[in-house]
Amino acid sequence: QVQLVESGGGLVQAGGSLRLSCAVSGRTFETYVMGWFRQAPGKEREFVAAITWSGSSTYYTDSVKARFPISRDNAKNMVYLQMNSLKPEDTAVYYCAAVRSIRLVVTAYEYDYWGQGTQVTVSS
Repeated sequence: QVQLVESGGGLVQAGGSLRLSCAVSGRTFETYVMGWFRQAPGKEREFVAAITWSGSSTYYTDSVKARFPISRDNAKNMVYLQMNSLKPEDTAVYYCAAVRSIRLVVTAYEYDYWGQGTQVTVSS
C-alpha cells in the first residue's frame, strides 16, 4: 500500500552534516504522519522526529532538538531529516516510517509502514 525508501546515509566526521531522504510511494494522497527512528547496535529502536501531513507540526526527541530538523515536500512525495552537528552517539541505522494520523505519533508500534533503513556512522 505504501512503500518507503531511505537514502543519504554514510560516514561523516563529528560536527559534520548529512541529509536523509525518504521517498514515499503508494497511497500518498492519504493523511500520513511521517517519522524518523534510529537503532544503534545492541539498543532499542529510538524515536527521533515526526511531522504531520501538512508539515505544520513537528516533534523531536530531546537529544536531537535544534540539530535535526524534519521536513516534507508532499508535491515530491519526500520526507527529509537534516542532520547537523553530528556526534558519534548519533551513529545508527535510521528508518523512515509512516502512519495514517492527523496527530503526531512518537511510538514505533503505532507506525504501519517502514523503510529499509540507511546507515549513519559518525567518527570522532
